[in-house]
Amino acid sequence: MNLVERAKNITLTPKTEWPVIAAETTSTADIFKNYVAPLAAIPAVSSFIGMSIIGFSVPLLGNIRLPILTGITAMVMSFVFALIGVYLISLIIDALAPQFGAEKNPAQALKVAAYSFTPAWLAGILSLLPSLSMLGILAGAYGIYLLYLGLPVLMKAPQEKAGAYTAVSVVCSVVMMVVFSMVIGAIGGSGMYGAASMHASRNSAANSGALGELEKMGQKMEDANKKMEAAKKSGDPQAEMKAATEAIGVALGAGNQAEVVDKDKLKALFPEAIGGLKRNSLEGEKSAMGEFKVSKAEARYGDENNHQIRMTITDTGGSKMFGAMFAWGMMEQDKETDTGYEKMGKVNGRPTHERFQKEGPSGEYSLLIAGRFLVEAHGDNVDMATIKTASAAVGYDKLEAMKNEGVKQ
Repeated sequence: MNLVERAKNITLTPKTEWPVIAAETTSTADIFKNYVAPLAAIPAVSSFIGMSIIGFSVPLLGNIRLPILTGITAMVMSFVFALIGVYLISLIIDALAPQFGAEKNPAQALKVAAYSFTPAWLAGILSLLPSLSMLGILAGAYGIYLLYLGLPVLMKAPQEKAGAYTAVSVVCSVVMMVVFSMVIGAIGGSGMYGAASMHASRNSAANSGALGELEKMGQKMEDANKKMEAAKKSGDPQAEMKAATEAIGVALGAGNQAEVVDKDKLKALFPEAIGGLKRNSLEGEKSAMGEFKVSKAEARYGDENNHQIRMTITDTGGSKMFGAMFAWGMMEQDKETDTGYEKMGKVNGRPTHERFQKEGPSGEYSLLIAGRFLVEAHGDNVDMATIKTASAAVGYDKLEAMKNEGVKQ
């Protein structure tokens, strides 16, 4: 087994690669030593470099780095938990097999679990820049499609039961992986996604009926691979780069339900003032990489006493893959300490995230509207009531009214 070729083939041409994998007699030790360990190290090491070496930006505080010892500890635990997680998930897949007309086979179940994680591990390189690490979840969500394709081939599951088998496997796995993630987060602070991110994404996608969209994505990835092969044969480096960029765009943009709204329309939602804070900046942008498009507007408010609010509205076009970023909306959490609190859950059916630190004080409030508009409010030297007032000032009902704009027929 060539690691590079296997990773490439299972990601770009899974329909033809799963039968090859099913016929192999690779031992458990070889799978872990020659495939799982090298790939699982990518997000662990990249997160350590991004969080402890490069650092990440925090408003008013500048560039922050996790202590080296803390970063190393989190890196090691992330790596170890990834190995343990693959094995435990394989046990879950094998145990569930009879319930879905599949055949119990521990060796094949391990293959399904290990190779389905490939996109998430490869995307771990994005953690070199913490601001981009969330994009790794999008690639990790592609693992749902790989799992969906792999179960009928390796576990002999009937095709009509593959979707349910996938969803139940995910639901049974996600609690375990979330616990792993929380342990790592408690030690390392944040940013260590690894296996937990992939399965949080899977949970969101599976429960929102995204398998159909992921299958479409698989076909698009196969088409992208054909273009990459043709570009490679042409010997034109620019053509190869263009084809590779398009492939990334396909991976990130698959599942888009609508064209994003114009940035100026989003900018118009910000009032000139929020309470006693006047707007002192307003900007917007639209970016695209192949099929992946995002429209964003940002406004900043403040006064002479250094009370500050930063607001952003992002239109994701209703992408089911991008929606995997909000997997935290599928669970509830209410954590409080002497220094602040953090809450995750839903408010009026909308996924929300709320965090506040008493020292400063500072906080943030985020929510997803109509499955496509992410509204974020960050405040410094203000209370949470002010932050929530700022968030609501953009007009949630106005965003709801735009939910069908640009929808593809």
